[in-house]
Amino acid sequence: MKKILVFGGSGGTGKHFIEQALSAGYAITAVIRNPDAFTVAHQNLTVIKGDVLIPKTYEKELEECETVVSCLGIPKIQQTTLYSSGIRNIVSIMEKSRPKRLICISSGALDIPAHSSFIMTFLLKNVLQKLYKPIYADMRIMEGIIKASGLDWTIVRAPKLTDGKATGKYKNITGLPLRGIPKISRADLAAFMLTHIADSGTFKSTIDVANP
Repeated sequence: MKKILVFGGSGGTGKHFIEQALSAGYAITAVIRNPDAFTVAHQNLTVIKGDVLIPKTYEKELEECETVVSCLGIPKIQQTTLYSSGIRNIVSIMEKSRPKRLICISSGALDIPAHSSFIMTFLLKNVLQKLYKPIYADMRIMEGIIKASGLDWTIVRAPKLTDGKATGKYKNITGLPLRGIPKISRADLAAFMLTHIADSGTFKSTIDVANP
């Protein structure tokens, strides 16, 4: 049974990923800061109390898995180094141990595709990128750390997230001009990540995804 270590499992996308991965037959270890508040239970799920910023709380478990998935997020807009410091810790352990497959969520608003509509360019540049500037700045550092690693990484850039049901329908919109606000349900984002774990065609790639 293949083992996956998940960070950010108590968030919306992380919880969906864990539930879907368990249903697909994976063994999951979830690194959770507050395990008492985590409600998912399964015979193939191990929950450990840990913090991505404190490697000793999960280093042993990470070394024993095949794949690492990061669904890390913060609840509000604020200055942060969670993304960059967290992924730096993860990558450091992975590069000297067993797991080499890393899938990490980032934001689809970090870059503006060429030839996007005036409205979308204005919205991204003058609203979202300014409003979320401290978060996006740290995400860019996070992506740089991942890309500089020797791992089999995939960065999945998510657009606006919804709480819609899983449809199993999603598309790669990387580099495509934006005419409207792209969206994806957390359930479908999780499904995309899960179904591409072993897809070598996505290794060392940054992919923007959305529901059709």
